[in-house]
Amino acid sequence: MTDLTGRTAVVTGAASGIGAAIATQLAEAGAAVALVARRQDRLDDLAGKLGPRTFGVALDVTSQESVDAGVARIHERLGRVDLVVNAAGVMLAAPVTDGRLDDWTRMIDTNVTGVLRLIHAFTPDLVAAAGEGRTADLVNISSIGAHAIFPGYAVYGATKAALTQLSAALRADLSPYDVRVTNVEPGLTDTELATHLDNPGQELIASMNEQIGPLAATDIADVVTFAVSRRRELNLRQIIALPTRQA
Repeated sequence: MTDLTGRTAVVTGAASGIGAAIATQLAEAGAAVALVARRQDRLDDLAGKLGPRTFGVALDVTSQESVDAGVARIHERLGRVDLVVNAAGVMLAAPVTDGRLDDWTRMIDTNVTGVLRLIHAFTPDLVAAAGEGRTADLVNISSIGAHAIFPGYAVYGATKAALTQLSAALRADLSPYDVRVTNVEPGLTDTELATHLDNPGQELIASMNEQIGPLAATDIADVVTFAVSRRRELNLRQIIALPTRQA
């Protein structure tokens, strides 16, 4: 039911957490996968575990030059792509009252502009693949923070709300070409994102983990793998995946 043999995928944020879990499941389901992140050593380690149909591409989504070079490598190695998962993201506690412009810019550049760079690079591939009668998917990993309000995380929430809205707009643009767009909004999930936070932020996440119990990154990978393995006429457009106690 989740056979992806013959599919060609790109997964950003593949060095750890949700991105790594998604890349792993796609590869295990039969897809050829380009593992994309900034840390080449981690990508090489994961590719070594997943086999010769996967390879790592060190790429910084906040740099257009880096994206251009990485996309060229992917096309050279894999040819046309028919499945793109934007899982790269950063969450920082940057209250508006603190005026942390650098942190705000980092989140916007990664969570919004970085996603747009990858979409711009691979949309022609997706449209062409769909035009040939193949299944073509764009998957964006947003967050429940697009809807839920968490004090101190206004800018992070705004970037994820933008990504959710972008996914809806892209669906209107791309569905006439038979390209599916799926937006996934995970709730509390055990990943490295929490390590980017300051001490109060890490304490908050630890408390939420204790009270609620987080999802595993593999839970989100399960959702993505299921969505992209449906017959091409079915688009699971919006998926919110929450721990039961958070729902």
